[in-house]
Amino acid sequence: MKYMGSKNRIAKHILPIMLADRKPEQWWVEPFVGGANIIDKVKGNRMGGDSNKYLIALLKELQTQVPFNPPHIGEKEYNDIKKNKEQYPDWLVGYAGFNLSFAAKFFGGYRRDKAGLRNYENEAHQNRLARQNLLAQQNLLVGVNFVCSDYRDIALPSNSIIYCDPPYKGTTKYKDGINHEDFWQWCREKAIQGHIIYVSEYIAPDDFECVWQKDVGISVSKDAGNKRATEKLFKCRYRK
Repeated sequence: MKYMGSKNRIAKHILPIMLADRKPEQWWVEPFVGGANIIDKVKGNRMGGDSNKYLIALLKELQTQVPFNPPHIGEKEYNDIKKNKEQYPDWLVGYAGFNLSFAAKFFGGYRRDKAGLRNYENEAHQNRLARQNLLAQQNLLVGVNFVCSDYRDIALPSNSIIYCDPPYKGTTKYKDGINHEDFWQWCREKAIQGHIIYVSEYIAPDDFECVWQKDVGISVSKDAGNKRATEKLFKCRYRK
């Protein structure tokens, strides 16, 4: 799924590190599942949580509406959904809000052509691409337990591998931000309880070890242009 901050491009690098010592029945848990672009590449027991109810509704819809066939949504319909979310199914709000928005930022503006103009041919193309993208992912989400929850409230199976991809500190604000100090403390507490904790971020406290890093291109706005940042994967040093 198109999602701002997606780790799809680096999945091949970070997943082997996190899955190296995974036991057959061990749960893989993502409290910030986002577009499910990491969890869809993991086998076995999986749980994905997110506090955005529209996102979770869309992911659950992908598990039940087979094949996925959303309606065409033009810019007029997009803006109406944005203003009147309660009048539409939650999954459709999620589909429009993420998959038809620029840079997949939740209702961050309807996708237009490269010149910033409305182009009806391009509009139809974007709808086709959005549907094709989700269709390609659909089978990979079978069996995932998706839950709408704050990361602090997820009921974690014992000794889980927990991968966190939270809103990065100091970057583009998501709909639901977090207190970063509270988040890092939560990670420590879960590690002490016996879970293995990995976190994607640019920076982390000293008691989190950087186990991988790579420079990547980023863009989150129409005027941002091409920027680069160093993606890092951290592992909590605390253990039970």
